[in-house]
Amino acid sequence: MAIEDQHPRSHDSRLPDLALPAGDERLPCGRALSYAWEQARDTASGPDRHSAACPHCREAADGLAALDEAAQVLRAQEPTRFGVLANRVMDIVRSEVRLGDLLPLDDPALDLCICEYAAAKVLRRAADTVPGTKAASCRLSPEQEGTGVRVAMTLAVALDQPLPTRAQEVRRSVIDAADRVLGLAVTDVDLTAVDVLLPEPGGAR
Repeated sequence: MAIEDQHPRSHDSRLPDLALPAGDERLPCGRALSYAWEQARDTASGPDRHSAACPHCREAADGLAALDEAAQVLRAQEPTRFGVLANRVMDIVRSEVRLGDLLPLDDPALDLCICEYAAAKVLRRAADTVPGTKAASCRLSPEQEGTGVRVAMTLAVALDQPLPTRAQEVRRSVIDAADRVLGLAVTDVDLTAVDVLLPEPGGAR
């Protein structure tokens, strides 16, 4: 049996099942991602009753708040490339906010699962522990047979050492966290460097 969701998916009755605008997402509770973010940013009246109680809306708002903060920093660094930056941020939003598929833990006797969103969060944090590395996105997919899971991750990396060496360190960290923290049997870690981390002034990382 899969781990039961402690927060049942109750559809937001205030929002009918209308077609979503292009680029928007519908959360598991039924609310549009854009509307959940609008409620989270409403500092005048505060969030409505649904937003205050819904774990899906709160989780999405927390993730978007972190992305918004990162976007502000990047926009200040790259003012002439805002269009490219906006596309990159929205790609991350679309790939990371949804809960994703259920992934089998490496314990066939108990038949336990974890959602992709939660597992990806742990594995991104593991990649970030490697100096000179910052995880951008992480997608996980189960093997067709057994309990194995494949990991595909995009990274921003520093160029102070050869990329193959740093990639090996990231793979070891991700596989160790998957096994020790989550109980996932990772069969492959596919890494793609999508950006370069520049050294900060004064030599700080």
